[in-house]
Amino acid sequence: MAALSAKTIQNAFWAQHRPRTRHGTSYPSDSCSLNTHGVHSFQECRLTSANTSAKWLNTPSTPWICFGKQANISCNAAQGSSVALPSEKVDFLKLQNGSDIRGVAVAGVEGEPVNLTEPVTEAIAAAFAAWLLNKKKADGLRRLRISVGHDSRISAHKLQNAVTSGITAAGHDVLQFGLASTPAMFNSTLTEDEKNHCPVDGAIMITASHLPYNRNGLKFFTNDGGLNKGDIKDILERASRIYKESAQHSIKELEEASKGVVANVDYMSIYASDLVQAVRKSAGDKEKPLEGLHIVVDAGNGAGGFFVDKVLKPLGAVTTGSQFLEPDGLFPNHIPNPEDKNAMKAITKAVLDNKADLGIIFDTDVDRSAAVDSSGRELNRNRLIALMAAIVLEEHPGTTIVTDSVTSDGLTAFIENKLGGKHHRFKRGYKNVIDEAIRLNSIGEESHLAMETSGHGALKENHWLDDGAYLMVKLLNKLAAARTLNSSIGSKVLTDLVEGLEEAAVTVEIRLKIDQNHADLKGGSFRDYGESVLKHLENTMSNDPNLHKAPKNHEGVRVSGYGGWFLLRLSLHDPVLPLNIEAPNNEDAIKLGHAVLAAVSEFSALDVTALDKFVQQ
Repeated sequence: MAALSAKTIQNAFWAQHRPRTRHGTSYPSDSCSLNTHGVHSFQECRLTSANTSAKWLNTPSTPWICFGKQANISCNAAQGSSVALPSEKVDFLKLQNGSDIRGVAVAGVEGEPVNLTEPVTEAIAAAFAAWLLNKKKADGLRRLRISVGHDSRISAHKLQNAVTSGITAAGHDVLQFGLASTPAMFNSTLTEDEKNHCPVDGAIMITASHLPYNRNGLKFFTNDGGLNKGDIKDILERASRIYKESAQHSIKELEEASKGVVANVDYMSIYASDLVQAVRKSAGDKEKPLEGLHIVVDAGNGAGGFFVDKVLKPLGAVTTGSQFLEPDGLFPNHIPNPEDKNAMKAITKAVLDNKADLGIIFDTDVDRSAAVDSSGRELNRNRLIALMAAIVLEEHPGTTIVTDSVTSDGLTAFIENKLGGKHHRFKRGYKNVIDEAIRLNSIGEESHLAMETSGHGALKENHWLDDGAYLMVKLLNKLAAARTLNSSIGSKVLTDLVEGLEEAAVTVEIRLKIDQNHADLKGGSFRDYGESVLKHLENTMSNDPNLHKAPKNHEGVRVSGYGGWFLLRLSLHDPVLPLNIEAPNNEDAIKLGHAVLAAVSEFSALDVTALDKFVQQ
């Protein structure tokens, strides 16, 4: 199915605001040096000019058009020939994935029908614009600027065009950043750069993180940060109304109302320049503070390849041996995920083969990262949190470090006993962790770092943005500062910071699935059933003298015993109870597994096959 009618998008959009009149808005700039060009699917009102002086037009039909040398601006949204009306019913709320939107965008995988179509995406983009107007308490006369970026997925371009069409059809303007990182998109709402039309009012990132090639999704940002679950629900409900409204209008309706314009901006260069300046500042404004250091990057064929040419090389680092920098949405080499064992093996091998000082790996959209030191030791999960905690607590002694629920007891001891900080273990979900850190600050408990074992990490100094590149810059800052005192120092300065972190010999995660069709649910939801499992487990554990329930716990049931611990919790989105076990040896891990199995075996809708297999080994 092709695009929605821009006219019907406008009808549905403006019905929510009911403006008395419609007029253009001239943005405050008297020059334009962007090398911008139109997108191929936006053909109406294409204007081209070369070797002309910059000027701005302020007319009802062209509210934001800049003419300059070799500048091409496309205004008005979609090709009239591509307009088609939606006919199938769409359950928009099923696209919600916590504080993001996720769906299937590419056909071909059995049992996974496409539900993130172009018309659906257009409606969601128009709904975000309507939501954003309300957020900014603006009436329908306000013309928004919204930036749009994407990762390397094979559906990225068609969804970028759909998002652009939905926004411009609603009468707002779009900056297309092309291949970008999720953190950069948020950053564009903060950057003060009039020449490049920043800050924008809102930003949309088209990504599905490390999920398979056929998936895609949307993340949304304002200058307050990422949206929360309630915001996403609101946007999807608006999108559903826009989508239904479009089905009530004729395909012959003209695209006659004022529409937004589209410009392309190389924002990643702006974002990368800020990262470079941060490292130089940490080294006393030295131009090439990483000169002589050999650092390899594994971008996993996602959006992180920029880090080599735009960050490391300007800082003087040697980057030979960096791999998988080219964007490829089929991810042919490994899953771009710092938690994935094969991905970590790949960057570790690159470090050792090239005798590098440090290895850096990113996920697809660069909001997560991990590192490997010169000896091949992985710095991810608990180790990366410990490393970041050590750096942050040097800068902010005594501060609270907020993490997700599956962090280790050894990490707690490290943060509190060795570093002198406070460990606040909260829930899974990067937005949960970040929001909790913000909440703690609001009630007077200082927190400067919120981090998940997945590699999501956000710092107060960086506007609580989970930015994988910025995390790595914090490591580079430490290296650069150390090298101003000793030019021969390498990644050992980082490894030394996590010395004393106690790590379990055995770490296991087992997923116990809930059969939603099982009679034992008695027509109830999987969430209610999962909660009943957890309640029963909690009551059972209180009767076992070898096991001790955690005194403070915000998610699931966490129990210590046999020198280790386990956590059974309910998945944020799926009918699954993940079980995490850490123990000093396999025998003790099996004892913990047995304790859980004995408590939950009476719940017949719970598939305990994997747990049974684990304890039988």
